[in-house]
Amino acid sequence: MSCVIMCPVYSEPSGVFNEIYPVWTYSYLVLLFPVFLATDYLRYKPVILLQGLSLIVTWFMLLYAQGLLAIQFLEFFYGIATATEIAYYSYIYSVVDLTMYQKVTSYCRSATLVGFTVGSVLGQILVSVAGWSLFSLNVISLTCVSVAFAVAWFLPMPQKSLFFHHVPSTCQRTNGIKAQNGGFVTNTTAANHLPGWEDPESKMPLNTEEPEPTPERLLVLKVLWDDFLMCYSSRPLLCWSVWWALSTCGYFQVVNYAQGLWETVMPSRDAAIYNGGVEAVSTLLGAVAVFVVGYIKISWSTWGEMMLSLFSLLIAAAVYIMDTVQNIWVCYTSYVVFRIIYMLLITIATFQIAANLSMERYALVFGVNTFIALVLQTLLTLIVVDASGLGLEITTQFLIYAGYFALIAVVFLASGSVSIMKKCRKQEDAESSSRVTTL
Repeated sequence: MSCVIMCPVYSEPSGVFNEIYPVWTYSYLVLLFPVFLATDYLRYKPVILLQGLSLIVTWFMLLYAQGLLAIQFLEFFYGIATATEIAYYSYIYSVVDLTMYQKVTSYCRSATLVGFTVGSVLGQILVSVAGWSLFSLNVISLTCVSVAFAVAWFLPMPQKSLFFHHVPSTCQRTNGIKAQNGGFVTNTTAANHLPGWEDPESKMPLNTEEPEPTPERLLVLKVLWDDFLMCYSSRPLLCWSVWWALSTCGYFQVVNYAQGLWETVMPSRDAAIYNGGVEAVSTLLGAVAVFVVGYIKISWSTWGEMMLSLFSLLIAAAVYIMDTVQNIWVCYTSYVVFRIIYMLLITIATFQIAANLSMERYALVFGVNTFIALVLQTLLTLIVVDASGLGLEITTQFLIYAGYFALIAVVFLASGSVSIMKKCRKQEDAESSSRVTTL
């Protein structure tokens, strides 16, 4: 469902920013957690069909709906569509073997990027070259999502899910510390004295599995809570998750309102616009950055927070330039840089989080991080964007978003500095102890 032509910008920007767009944020937040549970309980396919139906309703209303209330309902249905997106990825993992996870993840990401790029490029060509109307583009989009909805009916129904319909693995789950020799130590105190023992903060025993009875429906929430506590007791995982939630909140805001800012800088009625082309270029370059990151050799456990601080500062600079330099090509360039950096870092964060988690716990962490990001985005929208809050102008909003990312950079700079100093102090203490022992 990724090959969808870009939506048009409405003719009354202030009303769009302050009264229409916020409805999507609120809907997404309210629906995310119930949909997360319903997706697993219903075994994915019904929720995939719901997503397709929601997209059909969204684009049909985009074509024919009139009036503020109708457009707000449109945003509500789009909120349903985005909240149910988790079913698509969860379904894929439920019908393939564990050894295929990395490959199918690559396929899914590639399909999404290709679909988004094709939609952006096709929309730009049809408008700029063929002179098609925005109404015609949305007819194509409605056709695409309708075909996807029809195809979804033929998907096989999974027999298992991650939580409610869990099939125990034959692997053994060990509540211990993973050692470098591949073994597990269940006694943490004893593990501290074993050769090859790794720091428990950087290697949590979260990716092993043991046979356990299928949880009863009323016990699933307790299982989720226990897993939540175990996952977020790891400092590195907590660090990457905090950045994920904070940055995704800001990313959503910038991406949602970027075309509104461009409309302010260069009104579409006065000149040709290339929004679709910019989206395509940023997606392709972001995909290249995601590919290249696999070859970056760096100790993320040591320098990760400092890198997050540096790149968050670059994101803040890109957003600030996009807002303050009243030139559409500078805006486009800054937006491309912004998306490349975010896609690069979110890929690193995803890998760092998923490396030591089972599939069940990765789904949980992904859901929690996304939920926190939406809570933050809702607060930001309510205060900055919504007409019932401050209802600020679009340029002032982007100035706040730039400051938001700058604050993230400061937070991780402080945290990273403290972590590096602690590691250096531990290393010095270890060297002093070894010298004393030698003497």
